[in-house]
Amino acid sequence: MAKSETKPAPAQTLKPVPKPVKIMDTTLRDSHQSLIATRMTTEEMLPILSKMDDAGFYAMEVWGGATFDACLRFLKEDPWERLRKIRQGAPKTKLQMLFRGQNILGYRHYADDVVDYFVQKSIANGIDVIRIFDALNDIRNLERAVKAANKEQGHAQIAISYTISEVHTLEYYMKLAKNIEALGASSICVKDMAGLLVPYEAEKLIGALKKAVKIPIQLHNHYTSGIAAMTYLKAVEAGCDIIDTAMSPFAMGTSQPATEVLVKTFQGTGYDTGINLDILSEIAEYFRPMREKAIASGLMNTKMLGVDINTLRYQVPGGMLSNLVSQLKQQGAEDKFYDVLQEIPRVRADFGFIPLVTPTSQIVGNQAVLNVLAGERYKMVSKEAKGIVKGEYGKTMLPISDEIVQKVIGNDSRISCRPADLIEPELEKLKKEVSRYSQQEEDVLSYALFPQVATDFFEYREAQQTKVDPASSDKENKAYPV
Repeated sequence: MAKSETKPAPAQTLKPVPKPVKIMDTTLRDSHQSLIATRMTTEEMLPILSKMDDAGFYAMEVWGGATFDACLRFLKEDPWERLRKIRQGAPKTKLQMLFRGQNILGYRHYADDVVDYFVQKSIANGIDVIRIFDALNDIRNLERAVKAANKEQGHAQIAISYTISEVHTLEYYMKLAKNIEALGASSICVKDMAGLLVPYEAEKLIGALKKAVKIPIQLHNHYTSGIAAMTYLKAVEAGCDIIDTAMSPFAMGTSQPATEVLVKTFQGTGYDTGINLDILSEIAEYFRPMREKAIASGLMNTKMLGVDINTLRYQVPGGMLSNLVSQLKQQGAEDKFYDVLQEIPRVRADFGFIPLVTPTSQIVGNQAVLNVLAGERYKMVSKEAKGIVKGEYGKTMLPISDEIVQKVIGNDSRISCRPADLIEPELEKLKKEVSRYSQQEEDVLSYALFPQVATDFFEYREAQQTKVDPASSDKENKAYPV
């Protein structure tokens, strides 16, 4: 009798073996940048640092992004002094910063010698992990910063600016990840700045990246569209090593999912973070009055706190939303908010489907505002929008059409090389320019990124020092002898 034939069982895709997921907390950088325009002061941070240092985070994001500009421009603080104080207050936990590739923390490309020096000083002052990204995912704009971070024995993490378009396929992201690993990055972050990554797509993407590369994968998300926590869950199940969260008073809305919620979600499973929930509760209690104060003052706009599923249609990052609200309010055109939201994806498509992240989010957002307020597309064009079309920011995923080129820059020339190749070394020149005000080596870097804003701060700093220095007044010396 013939043996009965059995059909082979259908192939199954096995999930990775569960392992503890690591948490990177963003409360001291991206969360307050997203919700209160980066206005948390250093003095507000310092009292809670020791508790946060004891919580068990893999890392804390505390610097970079817009914090540098906000410190100098609005808070009249030295960003370098902030970093040193945070390092002193949290000696055990890795400190992380966000670094815009060849843009550093500014809004133009800088010479390689400035990039090298900024990386060197960031690590010397306390940064452990430098998250480096380029708004266009142009790997040429990442090379120098990665090389500099590795030279200083820092952790160079490259962030992929996640976006959705006809050309941003799974194959594209896998190829990009392989190129990033070959460049010498220590880890990769999928930077989903607008909250576009839905749960099952995250499972596919993280699974594909884990197969493509051997270095750790981190996921950064925003709660703007209301799905980020579910996306994290599926990403972790697919093998994601690290996720970015924020303490609950500064979580959700246009910020990240709440740290406490994700820690509790994974507690008692193979993904358990090991983070102390009791300490998290104490940390949350510290930040809660700050949230209430920000809401009462109007600094935390209620439009930023809810879920806007239109994010998935317009692909607008959280920080960009708050900037748009502020910009339109200044123009007395708040009623044009949704008109601008509808114009943003059109401008983005015109510009070769560029991801929307600093500085491209501001550039596209500003141009969308100009198009709407002028009543005619590209009747008025910003200098930065012209720079995108000229190639000054790097290569776009799709070529920009001749029609848009003509509308935006006319017959002006365009470039195809790495933009920084056209920039002469500038560090020594900058040192001479700022020598009148310089009190520390890092001052030249503040000046390099924001010349006028830094100069205003240096003058403010001098005035404050003169005011509190008893040696500055003979009358004071006589009245209060030592």
